[in-house]
Amino acid sequence: MLLHLVAEFDLRRDVAPWLAARGWAAALDTSENASALYVVNVERNGKIIYTWKGNRRNTHIGLYDPQTKQNEHLYMFERDLRIISCSVNNERTLLAVSFRQYAEEERVSRLLQSVSKYLTLLIEIHPINNVRVLKAVDSCVRVQFLYPVEGRNTSTKSRLLLASEDKYIEQFDIHVAEEEHKVVIQNSGQLPRARVADDLVWAQWDMMEQRLFYIVPKESKSTLKCVQFYPDENFNSILESHLDISVNDTQIKLVNFGYDYCQAQDVASKSLNLQVFTNKAGYNKTFTVSLERTESHQLKEVAFMNLGNYVAAYLPGQFLHLLNIQHPDLLCYSLFLTGEDARIDMLQNCSIRSPLVSTVLDCHVGSMYAVSISDSALLRFLQNSKRDSERLAALHCALLYFQHTEDLEMQIIWWISENLSTCHSFDPIQEFIIASLYCRMCPETHNLDKLLPYTSLLDWIGIIPGVTCATEIISLPVLEFQNSKGFWEKLNSNLESVKYAEPHLHYHNNVLRREWRNLSEEGEERRTTAYLRNIFENAKKVLSHLNTWDSEERLVPLFQEEDYQQQLLMGLMVAQLKDHLMRHLQYVGKKKIDQIVLDYVANLLNLVHRIMKEVWRRYQLHSCIFCFDERGSTGEFAVFHIMSRILEAANGMCMPLPPGFHTLHLGLGVRCLPLHTLLHYIDNGVLHLTETCVRKLLKDLDDTEKNEKLKFSIVMRLPEALGQKVRQFWNHPINANFIARKYVKLLLEQLGNRQCSRPIPERLSVPVEFLPLNYLTNMLAEIENQGVHPCENQDHVNVRFVEETALKHTMTLLGLKYS
Repeated sequence: MLLHLVAEFDLRRDVAPWLAARGWAAALDTSENASALYVVNVERNGKIIYTWKGNRRNTHIGLYDPQTKQNEHLYMFERDLRIISCSVNNERTLLAVSFRQYAEEERVSRLLQSVSKYLTLLIEIHPINNVRVLKAVDSCVRVQFLYPVEGRNTSTKSRLLLASEDKYIEQFDIHVAEEEHKVVIQNSGQLPRARVADDLVWAQWDMMEQRLFYIVPKESKSTLKCVQFYPDENFNSILESHLDISVNDTQIKLVNFGYDYCQAQDVASKSLNLQVFTNKAGYNKTFTVSLERTESHQLKEVAFMNLGNYVAAYLPGQFLHLLNIQHPDLLCYSLFLTGEDARIDMLQNCSIRSPLVSTVLDCHVGSMYAVSISDSALLRFLQNSKRDSERLAALHCALLYFQHTEDLEMQIIWWISENLSTCHSFDPIQEFIIASLYCRMCPETHNLDKLLPYTSLLDWIGIIPGVTCATEIISLPVLEFQNSKGFWEKLNSNLESVKYAEPHLHYHNNVLRREWRNLSEEGEERRTTAYLRNIFENAKKVLSHLNTWDSEERLVPLFQEEDYQQQLLMGLMVAQLKDHLMRHLQYVGKKKIDQIVLDYVANLLNLVHRIMKEVWRRYQLHSCIFCFDERGSTGEFAVFHIMSRILEAANGMCMPLPPGFHTLHLGLGVRCLPLHTLLHYIDNGVLHLTETCVRKLLKDLDDTEKNEKLKFSIVMRLPEALGQKVRQFWNHPINANFIARKYVKLLLEQLGNRQCSRPIPERLSVPVEFLPLNYLTNMLAEIENQGVHPCENQDHVNVRFVEETALKHTMTLLGLKYS
């Protein structure tokens, strides 16, 4: 099961033994009345209010504290009542109760009496004392005390919300005072009250943030409104947004105003099945789901559970959808489960509520669970999934929901290494790196989540079987109250960015790729410019972040050499990302942004190294990959393939690789590939010729016929600058001939159309009687005498070297021996 439930509260486990010990064991006999013991409310501090029937059918109210695991008896009615709603204030001095006055069997004898059907009371319970009637009406009323912010001192004033089926909500202000060790209500007359909302058809109480959401129907579109309650005893209507939904204005639905056991049995209610979860995303998504079984008696209400970055939509026996509300734009980031994957053994009823984040209350059995996504079940789902949409959703969930856990990261890398060829619509390496970077970096500062990429995908055209989704951008909500703090301040900031900022704020690599290509083509000669000096200084700062890695992390031979191209790309990425963040995070400050950018690029390199380290361990490789006289093992070939895919992913994202990556990749290629395949990989840019690897190959391999062919093929493909550095390490006639030809070509290019005007000096003590060679060497000597020397860093390469090489080459062709 993908969702992991841990029972934090259970009526039979946590309450029933306490009742039995006090002689209320009759409450456990539910054969006559299934509602003898049930939960009626969960308060903001997590305390649970429940009710039960005593031995004489008296109605009791109790309170359970999950922190201390203690029960407390709050009040008893000496009558058989049906409790509708109940709430206790933060100081546990006042109890508000709403109930139906008489059970059905009593109403028959009272039909002719003019008695209200429902009664709402306010009771002093510290100690039990006076009782006040707040409402005596024929419509159902729900009660809920407001709670102050955590850590606030005990208050002498309480505020109580009353939500009526007559489509209004009002607030009562209650002043209390301590008199003779009693806490009593001070107000002598009617309690002060204020109307909060009117004409509503749906309302939801957000107990943690002390917010009231409600919907008012209009002729064309309904309006969702929000009222924020503050610790200073004020409240304000703070948000208004139009909704394109149809509502039944004849029946009101109240969410999170306690739990009415009897009313919840009517699952065929036509009232709105809707919940609000506060999130910055401005999307309206309509999901249409094809059910596996459509028998009417099996259909239940969809239950919604708030899991933080995900909202779970659960219909027992049908489906479990984990909707990604952090990144709701693409459907492939959400999980759509059916069958066994969607089964939750502990939650098979329709009476499910989510009173707190990552908490679910099964009102039918009286149990409350802590809900989380199981990392082991998620990994199994990832490993067994056959569709790209499932793999991508599970991968993002594992990286963003569980964030940075070493073991989980290792198992994901192993899965990636085994499934590089099974994912067709996305690159798992790219997604792993981008999502991991996003997860690690975004907590560093406010609004960074809007500026850094979280995926390599631009869109998604895949199909989710049995699910269709229509997406539309909703009209921006209107914040009616200014200078708000906390959530509303952030929401207002997000709304402003939607109004005035560029459409796509996330960093992308288009400019980086173009600039890197331009600088790479110009070569190393521009390294002396101030611009490039700054770029390479950025790269040095990035690499300095990585110098603290311990010896175990040095298991993979990376970061042991300089790599001009990769350092150029590192430095450019630092510069480009810094410019991007400076445009949108001006209030953060340059020093902080510099640190964020360096951390981002360093973490990127660290993630590539992390992949390499886990792969290295899994296939048990060691440093023998640079011994070119042996062929590579099966494990080395597997690692070579993974490194090729890492390179492909890096090229796709214009992402730098750790210095030494190309040397390691080429070394594995030489050991694992046949020559023609190796050369094909080099010619097509999969393998990059590096000075470190080529120098070692030329020096370490002996000159057998096979090795000569390999060396010559490599030498012929070296870029000019690199060739001048490493050819001298191969002392072989083939290489000498190549160097001589190159030297002659360069001298002649310098000569151009100039004519020799001075006498040709005698260079050799014993002249060679070979006129064509004499003429060529004399002409080259003249050019040298004019100060032209194209191989200044190779003193032994001169006209004499050319002459000797030519003679040796000629004698070889004639089959003559020479010394």
